[in-house]
Amino acid sequence: MTEETPQKRKNKQNHKKHHGVIPEKVKKRVQSRRALKKKNRPEYQKKRVIVPAVTGVILIIFGIIGAVHSTYFQSTDDAFVEGRLISVAPRVSGSVVKLLVDDNDEVKAGDLLLEIDPKDYEVKLQQAEAKLAQAKAQLNVTDSEIETSQSQLGAYSEDESSAKSKMDFEKKDFKRYSDMYSHGIVSKQDYDNSKKDFEVAVANHKSAAEKTRSAQSTLKTSESKKEAVRADIQALEAEVEKAKLDLSYTKIYAPQSGLVSSRSVEAGNYLQVGQPIMQIVPKQIWVVANFKEIQLTNMKTGQPVSIKIDTYPNKRFRGEVQSIQRATGAKSSLFPPENAVGSYVKIVQRVPVKIIFKEDISKYNIVPGMSAVPKVKVK
Repeated sequence: MTEETPQKRKNKQNHKKHHGVIPEKVKKRVQSRRALKKKNRPEYQKKRVIVPAVTGVILIIFGIIGAVHSTYFQSTDDAFVEGRLISVAPRVSGSVVKLLVDDNDEVKAGDLLLEIDPKDYEVKLQQAEAKLAQAKAQLNVTDSEIETSQSQLGAYSEDESSAKSKMDFEKKDFKRYSDMYSHGIVSKQDYDNSKKDFEVAVANHKSAAEKTRSAQSTLKTSESKKEAVRADIQALEAEVEKAKLDLSYTKIYAPQSGLVSSRSVEAGNYLQVGQPIMQIVPKQIWVVANFKEIQLTNMKTGQPVSIKIDTYPNKRFRGEVQSIQRATGAKSSLFPPENAVGSYVKIVQRVPVKIIFKEDISKYNIVPGMSAVPKVKVK
């Protein structure tokens, strides 16, 4: 039997390897090397496949939740608490002699806030009242003049009537004497006397008529003077009322109930008419939310709202959509945009929505200007 040489054994192993026959030891050695290589692989290489898969699943889940949520709810962080800010300003000028309120004081409608020095306005009122009294006295004098003129007119009218009667008589008598004189029945002297009496009667009637017209003119003048005095009285009465109003304006009262804010006046300051001195902030507040136009598809008045105020992050206030503004915020601004240009770029507009609170919020310190995040249930 021929002895197997090392070269023959090597050829035999290569033959088995090329023909797919691998020894058991080689298999174990390869498996051991693979396990060691997998064990020594860096951790980030292990997560390279797992993390993207998990992240993708999470994003899909959140996308589904967001789509469902946006179908039933609409929310925005472009929202703020709003309220009425009533500016208080004097209607007359003068120095402040009394200041009765301080910042953040609670006042009721009609409470006295401050008082301006009233002395100048008291003097103006006295002057106006004195002028009015003088005009009324002048009216009494004019009434007396009218009565006198009416009496004179009556007397002169009677004199004129008497003179006219006498003139008519003398006229008839003169005509009779003229006829008799033409027939030679009466003398020339009787005719001349009759003519003279008639001429005197005509002159007397003319004089009485002139006095009557003069008395009528005097009466009309007195009546016109009376009307002028009455007009002066009306003007002076208005002046007195204005002086009374100016005097009353020296005391400034709270126009509404609320809290004093932005007080900028001190005792002794000289105030001008219309100068803002403080604000009254009523307790009635609401939320104005600027929703995008694409969020208003299903939004209507009366829908319930959950309101988050940044000051109270763990509290959700109940609210309700009261109204939706009939114009976008940009259209309601002082300078609305003009889009008729060649470089127009479409921008999603926002529409203010008024939301009122549907629960008692008096125990919370919610004031105008605070940020809010409302969530409207649209379905």
